[in-house]
Amino acid sequence: QVQLVESGGGLVQPGGSLRLSCAASGVTLDYYAMAWFRQAPGKEREGVSCISSSDGITDNADSVKGRFTISRDNAKNTVYLQMNSLKPEDTAVYYCAASRSRLRVPIVIADFTSWGQGTQVIVSS
Repeated sequence: QVQLVESGGGLVQPGGSLRLSCAASGVTLDYYAMAWFRQAPGKEREGVSCISSSDGITDNADSVKGRFTISRDNAKNTVYLQMNSLKPEDTAVYYCAASRSRLRVPIVIADFTSWGQGTQVIVSS
């Protein structure tokens, strides 16, 4: 059973940066594709960034391309989301998720079966 715990959220001004972390326990993440999703109030959960298990394939939603970067450190069993040039529309709860399926891009939310509890990101002046 994969247990995922996100951290690093908070309040940041527009144009600022945050780095989210997702620490896994219970399994090794080496064999899991990983992704970050977000959900703003009144909106559906959307895929933000994803990374394959072993060959370094990544993909980002158009809304965050050039600003967000997903990475993983399998030795630390941790996945990261570096978020730069943040905008108010990036405000949401951000979730980390894991999939044993081969990564499909664009992100297929149904492939991800293990989820963290989420971390709030607020972009506001």
